[in-house]
Amino acid sequence: MGQLGPQWGKRSRSLLCIRMEPNDTAEPTYYNSIYPFGVDEKRRVQIPAKWRPTKPGVEFTVMLWPKSKEGPCLRVLPPQEMAELMRDIEVMPNSDPNKVVLKRFIGSESEQVALDKGGRICLPEKMAQAAGITDEAVLVGLLDRFEIWNPERFEKVKAADAIMAQEAFKLME
Repeated sequence: MGQLGPQWGKRSRSLLCIRMEPNDTAEPTYYNSIYPFGVDEKRRVQIPAKWRPTKPGVEFTVMLWPKSKEGPCLRVLPPQEMAELMRDIEVMPNSDPNKVVLKRFIGSESEQVALDKGGRICLPEKMAQAAGITDEAVLVGLLDRFEIWNPERFEKVKAADAIMAQEAFKLME
């Protein structure tokens, strides 16, 4: 499906196609909107009901995402997006030094998390600390995945996004 662009995480326009798990007749999940939630003393954060998988036992991949100048956030990938990311990396030539860097980074800097019965995930301690997430978090939909932000950092990112939005929307014309 979508190829990785010059920077990891950017994909071609084919990203907007509908992806469903094999033999899954449910509607696809779109991660949209912004949800502020509290984080409890065990680092559990609520996942919005419409973002939760319908199948039990589904695990999300959580990784520290260091790409913002405002500071890192947590990037959360559902299983089909993680599988697609791994396929995209696997087709990279073995001679490309970025291939092993991406595999090493994702392998060492990510964790699988599952929803508990209350619809929450537990944020890995070191990742939560690095992302500055303590007692509050903002979940931000990215259509095919979502991010978890420290509220103050997210406000700065949101302001920067507003400045860049006009140029970015030109790509959709």
